[in-house]
Amino acid sequence: MIKLVSVIIPVHNGDRDLPALLDCLRLQTLPLEQVEYLIVDNQSSDRTSQLLQTAAQTNPQIIPLQATKIQSAYAARNVGIKASRGELLIFTDADCRPRLDWLEHLINPFKQPQINLVVGEILGLASNNWLEIYAENAQILSQQHTLHHEYLPYGQTANLAIRKSVLRSTGLFRPYLTTGGDADLCWRIQAQFPGCLVFAPEAIVHHRHRSNLQEFYRQWYKYGSSNRYLHQLHGVNLMRSFSTNEYIYRLLRWLCRELPSKLMTQQLGTNLLATIFATPLGLWGTWARLKGQNSCEISSQMWEIEGLDSRPLA
Repeated sequence: MIKLVSVIIPVHNGDRDLPALLDCLRLQTLPLEQVEYLIVDNQSSDRTSQLLQTAAQTNPQIIPLQATKIQSAYAARNVGIKASRGELLIFTDADCRPRLDWLEHLINPFKQPQINLVVGEILGLASNNWLEIYAENAQILSQQHTLHHEYLPYGQTANLAIRKSVLRSTGLFRPYLTTGGDADLCWRIQAQFPGCLVFAPEAIVHHRHRSNLQEFYRQWYKYGSSNRYLHQLHGVNLMRSFSTNEYIYRLLRWLCRELPSKLMTQQLGTNLLATIFATPLGLWGTWARLKGQNSCEISSQMWEIEGLDSRPLA
């Protein structure tokens, strides 16, 4: 039987999300004595620290921590890992809303001793925002994409569980990475423990999609940066470039064929916007991803791996 699990959540300026997240954690069906929540404030400038301290006063399961050295969600997660007492490490994010039976479903596969990684599903929060509806229709955040990566499957840290003992040999997250650290750690673990990853589709968290075009652009730019980092670290293939003619052809096809057809069959409303602009949004996301892939800066610190005992492994 698993005696204790440690849920680790990095937070940067999360006062908008924390109340709803804390409610989801408080109502988890896993017995209270079986879980601790380590919520790591990563240099917030809003009311995050105050909210966490208040929550901890009424709920002893909440353990507020501070990550002050590096502005990085992966560095914050490492702070949580080092402070954790559980044999399983569970990761999610401040803008996620786990279902009430999330933890029970996520830890269940660890009854098999050969399992070291469990990946849960990520669905979008219900929304009337047309951009968020588009993202959910496209299943942008679904783990189905990462589980079918051409290199190796991996899970995003919005819904990921790891057996803590394996980190003693693989090391923790690379603290200076700004993106791609979840894939990197999952791949390092699988290199030492092949066949140790499973998918738990019933372990579901709901994630807030990007609600404006600026956030959407940053999301896809970040995906492109991740491509470049993982290419450097693991030799994975880079995304191929698109020519100007390809962009023009696809936009013209959308304008002349797809758009008239969709306008004739769809009803007015936010769903219509999400449907008719799917093609140009997809192209814009591709352009942003390529820009991120080609523009990100590679630092020598990127290679550093923290050890579980605080000493660097590389």
